[in-house]
Amino acid sequence: MVAYEKQREVPRLVIPGHPAARARATLDVSLCDLSVKGARIEHLGLLRPGAPCTLELPPPFGPLVLAADIIWSKVVGIEEEINGQRRLRYQSGLAFTGITEEQQAVMGKVLERIIPAGGRDRGRLSLG
Repeated sequence: MVAYEKQREVPRLVIPGHPAARARATLDVSLCDLSVKGARIEHLGLLRPGAPCTLELPPPFGPLVLAADIIWSKVVGIEEEINGQRRLRYQSGLAFTGITEEQQAVMGKVLERIIPAGGRDRGRLSLG
């Protein structure tokens, strides 16, 4: 894990409570960590590496929508639904693309505001 952290261009902050967001218009995701360069999300349903997307941060992080590419996606578990069916749970790494100076400034403020009592608020991740 240490080698993985050393690969980062900028520090990435673990998000307490993994607040929820969305993938596509309908896929809920949890925001695991966040930096000015990217994010790690957890979700049900495969997101294909190389695909473009947008990440809409959940309300406590401001209204901020960032373009991103899905860099990697891996299975991290299985979740059983109410009807008894099982679905794979994934984590995916996103790299922000075309982030503006204004978005970077907002993101910097967002990262400064993060406190350990994070909630499970919703946001969106859209594949484009």
